[in-house]
Amino acid sequence: MKKYVAECIGTCVLVVMGCGTAMLVGCDAMSGSGYLLTALAFGLTIVGMAYCIGNISGCHINPAVSLAVFLTGGMNLAQFIAYVIAQCLGGVVGSAILAGIFALGAVDDATGGFGANGLDGVSGNPIAGLIVEIVLTFIFVLTILGVTSPKAKHGSVGGLIIGLTLTLVHILGIGLTGTSVNPARSLGPAIFAAIGENTAPIISLWVFIVGPLVGAALAAFTYKFLDKE
Repeated sequence: MKKYVAECIGTCVLVVMGCGTAMLVGCDAMSGSGYLLTALAFGLTIVGMAYCIGNISGCHINPAVSLAVFLTGGMNLAQFIAYVIAQCLGGVVGSAILAGIFALGAVDDATGGFGANGLDGVSGNPIAGLIVEIVLTFIFVLTILGVTSPKAKHGSVGGLIIGLTLTLVHILGIGLTGTSVNPARSLGPAIFAAIGENTAPIISLWVFIVGPLVGAALAAFTYKFLDKE
């Protein structure tokens, strides 16, 4: 049970810090600062959580990561399902916290959608969005599998490597899809955006569920092939 609580908390923190930063500063690629701050917020949160709950749950805080771990034999089906439920719950709770902060504090949401993902950067094309999410998730999850492999010799810097990789994929992906690579991170903001009568994120939510899961599965199969003796 402690593992699932840790996953819920970690995902909640990721949404609060990452999506909260996006809500506050915006993600305009033309100005650049908000764009980079948001990428760093997501990456640095992963670094912090990796050293905080990594020894408890492995710090997946992402159904795509859990899927890859499951496919590579690192957990059983029941554990995978429980992890995903905990992560999705954390994403919703994180969005609820942001709703309270921004509503009660009368703070403007620069993005207008709780930091939700969208397809504006790919001209509304869901296929292009899927390709972006599959590729970015593949890169991110493949890195995680390599860093956390028993053969890896990264020692205590593994969490930093993973966090920097998440920052990297955000630098490319924010201007295209807002960068999900994490269905739980996309779920909560989409729900609360819909409550606020912005239905676009909930309509395109399937892209940010299917894309990351496909990318993670491809990364798992690729790593198993590359790692085979």
